[in-house]
Amino acid sequence: MNITELIPQRSPIMMVDELLRVEGEEAVCQLLVREDNFFIDSDGLMAEPGLIEHIAQSASAFAGHKAIAAGATQPPVGYIGEVKNFHLYARPKIGDVITTTITMGPEVEGITIIRGVSTVGNDTVADTTMKIFVKE
Repeated sequence: MNITELIPQRSPIMMVDELLRVEGEEAVCQLLVREDNFFIDSDGLMAEPGLIEHIAQSASAFAGHKAIAAGATQPPVGYIGEVKNFHLYARPKIGDVITTTITMGPEVEGITIIRGVSTVGNDTVADTTMKIFVKE
């Protein structure tokens, strides 16, 4: 399925290229870091907010997949409610492929707690916990 069918974001801030797999409460997404990426700094490295947005959009792709599987015709719109314990270990560079694993946690009154871990190759580049509000 085309990623634009799963997330509401569009260029220039589209931060997920592909939803690779969904298994239970876990999903894996990827992004190729391109030169024209909105979050690339002058040093050719992705800024921290880019990784946060990539993790959030990966969660959005997961929510979109679940919604469409349940019969929705459009992906839901989600909002970051809180970013907690964000750790940046390395800033991806142009040409890197970021692979992010999203684990859905509990959902209460439309707010879902997610855990995101982003890697480049075998190296973890960032991880965080977020509260995401999904507007159905």
